[in-house]
Amino acid sequence: RSGKLTPSQVAKNIIAMLEDCDKSTPSLRAIVQWDQEQIMLMAEASTARYRNKCTLSYLDGIPVCLKEEFKVVPYHHRVGTVYLGTDPETEDATVAKKLREAGAIIIGVSNMHELGTGTTGCNPNRYHKIPRNPYKPNHFTGGSSSGSAAAVAAGLCPVAIGTDGGGSVRIPASFCGVLTAILFCLGTFGRISAHGSLPLSYSTVSVGPICTSVVDAAIVYSILAEPDPLYPYGLKQPKATLPDMCTPDLKGLKLGVDWTFFKVTHTARALPVLYSAVEHLKSLGASVVEVSLPEMEEVGVAHVICILSEMRDFLQPDFNKHFQEMNLDTRANLALASQFTALDYITANRQRTRSMNFLRDIFTTVNCILTPAVASTAPRIYESDLLTGSSNLSFTVRSMRFMQLGNFTGIPGLVVPVGYSTAGLPIGFQVMAKWWDEALLLRIGLKLEQFRYQTKKPSIYYDILA
Repeated sequence: RSGKLTPSQVAKNIIAMLEDCDKSTPSLRAIVQWDQEQIMLMAEASTARYRNKCTLSYLDGIPVCLKEEFKVVPYHHRVGTVYLGTDPETEDATVAKKLREAGAIIIGVSNMHELGTGTTGCNPNRYHKIPRNPYKPNHFTGGSSSGSAAAVAAGLCPVAIGTDGGGSVRIPASFCGVLTAILFCLGTFGRISAHGSLPLSYSTVSVGPICTSVVDAAIVYSILAEPDPLYPYGLKQPKATLPDMCTPDLKGLKLGVDWTFFKVTHTARALPVLYSAVEHLKSLGASVVEVSLPEMEEVGVAHVICILSEMRDFLQPDFNKHFQEMNLDTRANLALASQFTALDYITANRQRTRSMNFLRDIFTTVNCILTPAVASTAPRIYESDLLTGSSNLSFTVRSMRFMQLGNFTGIPGLVVPVGYSTAGLPIGFQVMAKWWDEALLLRIGLKLEQFRYQTKKPSIYYDILA
């Protein structure tokens, strides 16, 4: 607005940095498809709007990227594979269209775990390669929205869009130390339209932004969260509003914690910073109420049955025709899914109904539920992973432990980085609220953002405003 910098200047910086990313060793591999001409066209149009004082929204001129799971003109809709998206896209997904209408500059599409089937981001195929964690390049980013988190953490853009069916946005956001507002709703689910993304799992996957701040997340949410006639799941949603988001304290709020569940973390050394985050929220006037989250083991198993059964159903032709072209992780997970029966799937959905009823009761006594984000920090990348990929079911299960309740029942969740491990890897904190109460999450997120006493710059970082 001041005119000291233009979207065109920022775009030129980003193009130079994307070129540097591709040449560096190891390559960041956050953005896997980008086009200089497309970036500059959007940037120059935005620059003209600023000059004429007719900007379209708060996102006008802001660089964003979208996970390769979305259709984005004119890129290939590969979804992390080597066999999909043989031709460039000619029609945008709804979120891409909305971002363009808001004036955002789409800098490209971001890397992802093949077909969203894992939580590391390990994707060694020729189009993608393994994205690197900006904090420690010899560690994974997390997945499946791996490139989206890496792009934001490395400074390439302040906003990235991902999808989350079992932590696929929140896990990489936690591993890469960036803020994420992942908004899901089930039953009445579909707060943000998923039209134009590959429908891998229709009952667990939602769309959410990865951002560098809570305010940024609120801006993106306010623009993307509305009914879409092309996406029936979200047609009956209540209006997205942000009341009381900037209230100076948290007086009157009741924060629910299941301490037994809370303590199931990767290392006792992470617990002090997580406990301190809870104490910080209490110091702002909130009260902590001990709650019991029933049948969490059953939730974990039922969630896996639901998401893998739905993925196997949708990907059955791919599994039969392109098995040899799939990564090890994809083959293993889809093969596992083939062992589930219709009875398993029905029983899992009965568990979903039970769990949603449990949550309705819990949310009559507390406003939100607090948990750690992920039960580990980002795992190390080994040389064999670069060549053959990686399949580690025990890690997948461990990394999703705190994620599955949200995906399974459709409640919204927010992950905020609150500290670092002794190895310098980010530690995340999660807040979950009742259905459609994203405004409360953003209010609490603002306060958690203030708790973090230091922000360490990643070892791979680009300053696009320089």
